[in-house]
Amino acid sequence: METDQIISAIFLIAVLALILPGFLSTNNKFKQVLNNLTIWTIIVLVIIVAIYFIR
Repeated sequence: METDQIISAIFLIAVLALILPGFLSTNNKFKQVLNNLTIWTIIVLVIIVAIYFIR
């Protein structure tokens, strides 16, 4: 891995650590958690595909 990728991965893990507790506390129903995770997965996949095609 390149240094840029390592720094990006560390940054994303740090953001996840900051957001995850609040996310879990507001989504106390399992169906709601799955729905929100599905939405976030779609958003992340769209961003990854966009970055792939830009390069």
